[in-house]
Amino acid sequence: MIHNARVQLFATALNNLGVGAIIAGIVAPLVDGRVGDWPHIAAWVIFGADLLWLAQVWLGRLHT
Repeated sequence: MIHNARVQLFATALNNLGVGAIIAGIVAPLVDGRVGDWPHIAAWVIFGADLLWLAQVWLGRLHT
């Protein structure tokens, strides 16, 4: 039971970091005025998507 709670907490943290990275990758260029900086935006979105994927993989470690 404690194991599952720790896995869920870690997966939630990864998920939040992933969402934050995606938002940062989109919002930061808008704030800086570099809206056309597509490689930078794509790198952050891909990094965020990888963290979201890793959270899903980590949830696979739940015990039934």
